[in-house]
Amino acid sequence: MILTITMNPSVDIAYPLNKLIIDDINRVSNVKKTAGGKGLNVTRGIKFSGIPVLASGIIGGTTGEYIKKQLDKDNIAYCFYITKQESRNCIAILHEGNQTEILESGPELDSNDVEQFLNHYETMLEQAKIITISGSLPQGFPIDFYVKLIEQAEKRQIPVLLDSSGKMLYATLISKHKPYLIKPNKEELQQIIEMKIDADDTHSLIQALNHPLLSDIPIIVISLGKNGAFARCHHQYYQASIPQIKVINPVGSGDITLAGLAVSLHENESIEVMLARAMTMGMLNAMESQTGFVNMRHYDHYYQQVKITKII
Repeated sequence: MILTITMNPSVDIAYPLNKLIIDDINRVSNVKKTAGGKGLNVTRGIKFSGIPVLASGIIGGTTGEYIKKQLDKDNIAYCFYITKQESRNCIAILHEGNQTEILESGPELDSNDVEQFLNHYETMLEQAKIITISGSLPQGFPIDFYVKLIEQAEKRQIPVLLDSSGKMLYATLISKHKPYLIKPNKEELQQIIEMKIDADDTHSLIQALNHPLLSDIPIIVISLGKNGAFARCHHQYYQASIPQIKVINPVGSGDITLAGLAVSLHENESIEVMLARAMTMGMLNAMESQTGFVNMRHYDHYYQQVKITKII
């Protein structure tokens, strides 16, 4: 079973408008509301792959209840820590080819919630073969909280796949408790290692992945958007190239890519198969209008078009 952690879930609300009129009334007839957060997108990707998955994190209030109802509709198993604080809404206004986002920060929690969630997390580890951790932390949680989750997983020899950025990612990289895999995009990695990366230059990518901060991470996958990805698996490097596709909605594609990586690790697949699977699932999500959706009917067709090159 794969355990997915989303510490700050949300209800994602999409308002499609032909034109956004500032300082006036904008009426919307087609509103989409989904249980959101990066980790829940990962959960859906794993679910579509047919692998047992359990979603966890922190939710509360009427928004939290809505998240549970949406997961019930998708037949996704969950085991959340419930707080009295209200979970957040995240609003996306889709207008004139643009996406304007309004993101609530979410509940403000305290040290008691930190300890209670750690106890809650411990109860789920016996079931987990792989753990994914995605996204931001609630207010009130220490910036190195993911280090604590990784440390508990380490005690049971459970690999952790971490998809975070900024201070939260940096805190894990400087700790002695490392994730098994990280999946930053180029911009996120540049910020962390303070080094400019040329996505078209293999030497630049290898140099970035050899940064001392990354030396103890077994697998690192740099997301490069339409250019696919570049990865280091232990001491071997791989270029993953993808075909040109018609992108309908790129939101969540990175999360679905992480889902593909988790599924492959769960199934003990080779690094080449892992990268091809992850790239294919990310592409299929980008070609759909619904975030976190993968049309597996087209999987084989696009999987065959992904090229994995081992860098000698």
